[in-house]
Amino acid sequence: MSFRPLHDRVLIERLESEEKSSGGIILVDSAQEKPMEGKIIAVGTGTIKEDGSIRALDVAVGDTVLFGKWSGTEIKLDGKDLLIMKESDIMGILG
Repeated sequence: MSFRPLHDRVLIERLESEEKSSGGIILVDSAQEKPMEGKIIAVGTGTIKEDGSIRALDVAVGDTVLFGKWSGTEIKLDGKDLLIMKESDIMGILG
């Protein structure tokens, strides 16, 4: 299925979290926190400014980003769990 977010929204696939704690204890799925890192798999066209022009997004497909714990809306596309969020919910691009 093809999907393109509208305007300033992005589609993100969460990166897998560690299955071990820093002390080496293996964590079950229910005890793990959801990761706050993800890879952008689709972006919208950009933000519409007051004068009607479009400002392109600062993020691009393939960027690995950091976002807030409760950011975005979870959806399922083609059997994958994904997030849709506004660009402003992204805290930064990981190098």
